[in-house]
Amino acid sequence: MHHRRPGRESNPLRRDADRTRARLRAAFMVACLLAVICGVAVGRSAWTHAGRAAAEMARHRYSVTAVTVGETTYRAGPGPSTRPVPVAPATWRDTSHRVHTETVPVPAATRNGETVRLWVDDQGNATTAPPGTAHIALNAISLGTGAAAGIALAAGAAVHARLRIVDARSGRAWASEWASVEPRWSGRLRPGQGSGDD
Repeated sequence: MHHRRPGRESNPLRRDADRTRARLRAAFMVACLLAVICGVAVGRSAWTHAGRAAAEMARHRYSVTAVTVGETTYRAGPGPSTRPVPVAPATWRDTSHRVHTETVPVPAATRNGETVRLWVDDQGNATTAPPGTAHIALNAISLGTGAAAGIALAAGAAVHARLRIVDARSGRAWASEWASVEPRWSGRLRPGQGSGDD
């Protein structure tokens, strides 16, 4: 009685191409797992660094009450496809009681003489608010997701290219083997074979 050995010889129909395909699929799964791990690491690092930067920025920025001294106008947005930003000249005092007057962003339809909240730096100049937790989290998630997707896509492209090579070689080998087996199997004469040839 014939006993098949376990391992590579356990399935006589399993070819080298099949084993290569299985290894490539396993490698892709490992690459996806590594992509997730790298994405989490990148996101966590971005969260930590951005949180520290925001905390440092918050130590040098504070909110003051400003009074508008003119009518609201509109300034072009920071990008070509962004909406215009409502601005108005406003005046305020910093912590040293110095008076500052600048044109600053204000809510739409703000009238002359109204009060607005404004973020200023250590010198009392108008600036932006320090990044909030939601902004930091969104940035960290975006960076982590981008890193994971980039790794997974690169691995997928490499595996796909290798699978195409394996499939092409397997197809050529199959065609070659079939060309030698098919005439005997079907009883069809091969080119150059006479009716009395075996």
